[in-house]
Amino acid sequence: MKQVGILGAGPAGCACAYFLQETCSVTLIDASSPLRTILPTGGGRCNLAHAEYDFRELTKFYPRGEKFLLSVFSRFSTCDTLVFFETLGIKTYTQSDNRIFPISNSSKDVRDTFLNKLKGVKIKQEKGLQIESGEKIKLITDKNTYYFDTLVIAIGGHAGYEILKKSGIKIITPYPSLVGLTTQENLKSLAGVSVQNCVSNGEIGDILFTQKGISGPIIYKISSIKARDNSPYSLSIDLYPDNIDLQSLMNQNPHKQINNLLSELLPKRLTDYILTSLKLNTDTKCHLIKGRQRDEILNAIHNFTVTVTGTTPDGEVVTAGGVDLNEINPKTMESKKIKNLYFIGEVIDVDGFCGGFNLQNCWSTAFVAAQSINL
Repeated sequence: MKQVGILGAGPAGCACAYFLQETCSVTLIDASSPLRTILPTGGGRCNLAHAEYDFRELTKFYPRGEKFLLSVFSRFSTCDTLVFFETLGIKTYTQSDNRIFPISNSSKDVRDTFLNKLKGVKIKQEKGLQIESGEKIKLITDKNTYYFDTLVIAIGGHAGYEILKKSGIKIITPYPSLVGLTTQENLKSLAGVSVQNCVSNGEIGDILFTQKGISGPIIYKISSIKARDNSPYSLSIDLYPDNIDLQSLMNQNPHKQINNLLSELLPKRLTDYILTSLKLNTDTKCHLIKGRQRDEILNAIHNFTVTVTGTTPDGEVVTAGGVDLNEINPKTMESKKIKNLYFIGEVIDVDGFCGGFNLQNCWSTAFVAAQSINL
């Protein structure tokens, strides 16, 4: 049987091992416990995929790698993913937002079920140190030296790039993605405040203020889109996209405090922050608000501007960067430079938005690589 080594026992590595175990002798190598990284996904519920069944549309959820993934997803789509998990014995359901979860709502259950199906796979807890190409591919770990007919790299997007660079593989510098953003403005007084259906950077979603800045679904998406932008940069947020006829509201409530009036539209802590930043007393009666002040309030709501200074890892653990896609054949996931060396999952320069897209990349690239190795 063909001797296949898989370096990295995350979702991509384990999926590839599953697809190969009937036809090859598979050794799965990771310094950590297998499928450890799947446990926090989907808030511990394991967001396995997204219910977009047109593979061309599916690629549009990836800021980097859209064109590359057309070939990959045409071979293993969302439908194939659902069949794959059904085969594993993991039944799924789809939320109203099209995110697909296991019925158990447990990443741990998915992990345990998945690992129980890897009966034909040798699992080694070792750290990969060096790769050498030749008639067979040599992998040196902290405990052993292996010679494989084929080696699959599935180390994820955070570490291990040095051993690839030594082999002449071009790496696009990884940056954090799907994370919260730190701001120059001190927003600590707003920590814990959330606002629904905001608009920013052409995206719509909820925002959560934190001790260090801003977070929430729309911010994770923006952090992905702007992962390679240099900071600081300015970000404008429309906190209340609907039209606000503030003058009419004030005319109807002349003796109401302006902060109480605005708190009918937005959280009170946020309106207090806006008024204070405009140097307006929060208890000012509505009939005392001048036209210029009214316009300043509206601008602060519709154009709430922050200066982004960096990122904070409070979202999904994803990076934008990795093995340059020009180094990989998308039809096989094989290296163009080194024969019988494959790259799958988040180690490649592909990343998607929140919603199961990054795991879909893992399942699909794992299948394409396994299919090629089995030929």
